[in-house]
Amino acid sequence: MSRVALLLALACAAAIAGWTFHQSAEDRKTDDSPGTATSAPQSSTETPSPTPAPAPVHVDYTEGPASPDGIGKFFHGREISQVMGHPAIGWLERGEREQEEAPSKAIAAIDLKPGDVIADIGAGSGYYSFRISPKIPQGKVVAVDIQPEMLNFLKEKSAELGISNVQPHLGKIDDLMLPEASLDAALMVDAYHEFSHPREMLASLHKALKPGGRIFLLEFRGEDPRVPIKPLHKMTEAQARLELESAGFEFVSNLRPLPWQHFMIFRRP
Repeated sequence: MSRVALLLALACAAAIAGWTFHQSAEDRKTDDSPGTATSAPQSSTETPSPTPAPAPVHVDYTEGPASPDGIGKFFHGREISQVMGHPAIGWLERGEREQEEAPSKAIAAIDLKPGDVIADIGAGSGYYSFRISPKIPQGKVVAVDIQPEMLNFLKEKSAELGISNVQPHLGKIDDLMLPEASLDAALMVDAYHEFSHPREMLASLHKALKPGGRIFLLEFRGEDPRVPIKPLHKMTEAQARLELESAGFEFVSNLRPLPWQHFMIFRRP
């Protein structure tokens, strides 16, 4: 082959190789590079399917020997504790409560709109009810309790404090006795573990909450041996989630702002 022919052959080969490399790079850009017209994800007008709500599960109660602080009735393996009655109002209203439990932090974390209706279930002396009421000046706190003595105390204190948006309400051991979809939120402070009929109460609460309504559940931390509360009057997060999720509620979060208690938030789907 002459030198001229050899040079022409090499030039053609280089041109072909360069064209091939260019095509390969373009192919890679089309397949892999973000921001190109062909690789950009196509927008969709379809609404993502929501996560299916947990379906309520019927769980039977079981019975066994009662512990010193229990009633011998079990729900999801947890023994239900004895009820702290109205003679304990002094303990609920004790001056050390802020230092020990920091309820002001809990109340600050309860996010409500001015016109919301919230049920304080197991309201007792109304310690939380009266402190929440200023957050909802156009709404109300339905202070639910099964003990008339507690409700009488609430009525007297409402008059003493001049608070008109705390409504004492007599419930039953297995029913809140509240209208369907009447609540924006519910609060249970160290009370749920004492419910003698938690399955029925959770079903009643599910009915009374509006869709999207929240539950603020405060319980002394059962995982923490440093919390100086009797074991049956404490709950673990895992146990609380088991019971409420089985009743059809969604777990949202555990804020953990308090020295002794869980601050768990659940939602009705």
